[in-house]
Amino acid sequence: MANLVDKSDGSEESIVGNEAEKRPISTVLIIIAMQTEALPVVNKFQLREDPHPAFPKGVPWVRYYGTYKDLQLNLVWPGKDLSLASSDSLPPPPRARVDSVGTVSASLVTYASIQALKPDLIINAGTAGGFKAKEASVGDVFLATDVAFHDRRIPIPVFDLYGVGLRQAFSTPNLLKELNLKLGKLSTGDSLDMSPKDEASITANDATLKDMEGAAVAYVADLFKVPTIFVKAVTDIVDGEKPTAEEFLQNLAAVTAALDQTVEQVVDFISGKRLSEL
Repeated sequence: MANLVDKSDGSEESIVGNEAEKRPISTVLIIIAMQTEALPVVNKFQLREDPHPAFPKGVPWVRYYGTYKDLQLNLVWPGKDLSLASSDSLPPPPRARVDSVGTVSASLVTYASIQALKPDLIINAGTAGGFKAKEASVGDVFLATDVAFHDRRIPIPVFDLYGVGLRQAFSTPNLLKELNLKLGKLSTGDSLDMSPKDEASITANDATLKDMEGAAVAYVADLFKVPTIFVKAVTDIVDGEKPTAEEFLQNLAAVTAALDQTVEQVVDFISGKRLSEL
């Protein structure tokens, strides 16, 4: 997901190794799906909410921003789903306002944020399910090497590859070595549970992790050639004995703390470095 520039002969050349390689990373966009995951990071970096973000009028998307060391940090999350909001005259019933999770919201906020903020680097941080068959445990934090979809099954030649949408994350060997994080492939779909067909697709993707936004973020970032890394903390074991929803809710708070700590370490490592130094 390196930036590209047009050459005089009409071909394209990667900016990585060109302009972007000559200067330290300046603007970082952190995309997080859920408020529970986002607020600890907001507090960690003392970010402020933008009361008038440069997003289309009426959307629920929320931007936090601030300066940390030499970085301009922007954290964007999709906000609460407006269709489930109660009227002003009535109190909302329990859990009526839910986070706008999933690939549609993730792709929209990624697009809008890239257009508005022009980031040098995107960090998609969040929680994910993990597979014990791939040696994932609750609380583990991974850097994803590859991202793909598992619920876009189009059994027509070439369309099948489009459906999977395999993309590589930006390579960060020095970051990996410094933080000693685990590596794994990430598979994305719009359902928290896992149907037999999804399971077959996830197995075909050779995935260690399962989430609901990563491949959507990767798709949009790749359109605009913005380098993107994926930091995922395991809340539940998909091929374990506990129901996924139950285990996810049980571990969300504790695992979010581990995610928060790792995101801080990642940002600290990025500060002052060029893309080639990651």
